[in-house]
Formats: sequence, C-alpha cells, structure tokens
Amino acid sequence: MTIPSDVANTIVDPKAYADGDRVDQAFAWLRREAPLAQAQPDGFDPFWVVTRHADILEVERFNDLYHNGDRATVVTTIEADRKVREMMGGSPHLVRSLVQMDGSDHRGYRRLTQASFMLQNLRVLEARIRDIAKGFIDRMLEHDGRCDFARDVAFLYPLHVVMEVIGVPESDEPRMLKLTQELFGNADPELNRSGSEVMDASTGVDTVQSVVLDFMTYFNGITEDRRAKPRQDLASVIANGTVDGQPLGYLEAMSYYIIAATAGHDTTSASTAGGMWALAENPEQFARLKADPSLINGLIEESIRWVTPVKHFMRSATDDAELSGQKIAKGDWLFLSYASGNRDEAVFDAPFSFDISRTPNKHVAFGYGAHVCLGQHLARMEMRILWEELLSRVESVELDGTPKRMAANFVCGPKSVPIRFKAH
Repeated sequence: MTIPSDVANTIVDPKAYADGDRVDQAFAWLRREAPLAQAQPDGFDPFWVVTRHADILEVERFNDLYHNGDRATVVTTIEADRKVREMMGGSPHLVRSLVQMDGSDHRGYRRLTQASFMLQNLRVLEARIRDIAKGFIDRMLEHDGRCDFARDVAFLYPLHVVMEVIGVPESDEPRMLKLTQELFGNADPELNRSGSEVMDASTGVDTVQSVVLDFMTYFNGITEDRRAKPRQDLASVIANGTVDGQPLGYLEAMSYYIIAATAGHDTTSASTAGGMWALAENPEQFARLKADPSLINGLIEESIRWVTPVKHFMRSATDDAELSGQKIAKGDWLFLSYASGNRDEAVFDAPFSFDISRTPNKHVAFGYGAHVCLGQHLARMEMRILWEELLSRVESVELDGTPKRMAANFVCGPKSVPIRFKAH
C-alpha cells in the first residue's frame, strides 16, 4: 500500500518532530496499519518507511545490500537533491563522513579513530570528564534553584568534553555550538542561519552549505597546525592519518572533523536534556534514582531511547530484495525511523512511558551493525558521570515552564528545559 499523504507529509515535517505527539501518533499508526510501506510526501521521491524495530535491524545487518552512500543519507526533497548534486559534481552529499560511506571505504576511515573511542581507551579520560562535570554542576547550583537545564548544562558539558578530545580551544566552543545548531536546526527559525520560518529547498541547501564551509575553513586551520605540531588529540589523528597508505582527502578530512564536532556532542546533549525533562515530569523516578544510584545506567539507556536524537537515516537497495514480505527493488530508497523503532510495542512494554528500570532496553538509537555509532561509549560515560555528580548534590527537580524541542526531521532534541531544583 501507499501511505496516506497526510501521514507521509507528517513524518518529514520538522514541526511535527518539534511537536512530538504528532509524529509519535503518525508512526504508531504506521506500525499498526502499514509497518513497511511506500510514502511520497509532497516534493519528494517515493521511499519505503521502515517503522518496526526488527525491520530496522534487518536493514542495518546487510550493509552490502542496503547502502548509505549511493543516494542522500537524510530524507531530502527532489529540488534539494538536484541542487546538492549540482554543487557537488553529481554527488548527493555536501560532506563525505563515515555516514556517507560503505564497504571497505567505511571500514578504512572508521579504523582511523576507532581505537580512540574504545571503552578501555576512554577510561583514561574519566577523571578529567568528572572534573568538567563537577564544574558544570557548580555553575548550575549558582543559578539559585532555577535554570534552563538544556542551555545552561546539557548543551555545554558534552560540547566541552568533545572539543577537548578533538583539540579545539575552549574559546572556540561557542562558535562550534552555534554552527552545530545552525546545521542540525536548519529548519528551525530560532536556530537556522537565515532566521526564516519557511525556506524553499534551494535556500535550505545554500544555508547548510554556508555552515559546512564555515566548519571547513575553521578545521583547515586546525589541520595545518596539527601537521606542523601534532598533539595527543583527535585533530592530530585526522590531520596526519592515512587510509590505505594515502592521506585523507580534503573533503573526507573536513567531514571527519564536522561529524566529530557536531554529532559528537549534540546527540549526547539532547539525550541528557531529554532525560532531565522526563525526570522533572516524573518526580517519583527522580526519587528512585536518589535512593538507588545503581539505576543511573537504566536512566541513561531510557533517556537515549526516549529522545532518540537521530530520528532517521536513509538507505538504498543495491539489488532486488525482500523485507518483511515486501519486494524491494534495486535503487529503492528506505527511511529507517529509529524514533519509531524505539516506540515499537512488539519490543518495548509501555513504550510511551519513561521508565528508568526498563530492562532489557534494546533501543536502536545508536544504529546497529557496521554503522553503529562510533562515540556511543563516550556518550554513555559522559552521561553517567554527569548524573553521578548531579544526584549527589540535587535533592529534587520540577519543570519551571514549558520545554521546547527543535524543529528538525533528522537530528532533533530539546532546545529548552526550564527547571526548578533544590540543592542539598
């Protein structure tokens, strides 16, 4: 069947994700009535919408059959796709990071930094991350019992950790945060570079491209510095690294920095802010955490499932295939809805309830298979340390106004979480 146009238009509408309930209801309807069906929103090429947890895992499992890089990796209009290809000499991508790579290419580039993000190698950072976390909790407590947890803590703490890992000076962190929000918040009038409520596809591509170029100009300077004076940081690994015996190409190196400098903190920020939002709405869960800090790991996984910062990725079929009884043709485009998979009633009991004791919690927020999130262990470590420090010093939390989500259909989380809190 073809998905009704109102549902198809909802699942690509950035404002529906800002609303939350509207997009959740659309995906709940799809899981029930059309769990794997084709959508053709206005102005888009048709694509399959993969809504069930099991089907998402199936696509992620077969990387040779379902490619990342052959078509746009994020759902995009026909006009925006045409504009990008025109700019990029036929490529559907403005950047070429791990997300846009497949096969041996992906493996080679991933191997370059994989060791840096392995759990045993991250442990050496734990004491430094704890110092950073303590500093942010100190600043939070200086706010006299009320703050915007998203803007004052959740955005800034993972940003500082990741920029230190990359080797970006602290004085440049505000610039990195602004560029990240302009990139992921391109459809949000409060965050995008143009300040426009509605941008046409062409303007949208132009503003994203201008943000990407600003990132590249910045990181080209970092690259030159690290080639002249390498340090113990991720920038030095990227600047001096080789893949198959060759230095990284300019586009690939700049794209590596961009994904580390954006997804490396924004998704952790979103999960942290969303976790606090849910706890402020569920004071009994906060009380349970206070009484039993061993529930922190459960809080982390549930926050990541609850927010699912990366809403979707696209794949394209390299051959004819069958998925869940449906015939997928070579070249077909598939929309993997992680947001839907993480609310799948077949996998999660009471999926619309926030439950820090949920076990097992097999969410798909980090993806699965060869493309599973490289920074997942660092994200979990940052969240764990922050919550350990916060819980030891904060007695209770409640909302102090209405939280707001970013308008975006790709990467999206809270942009404001006003809270009142009591410190010890």
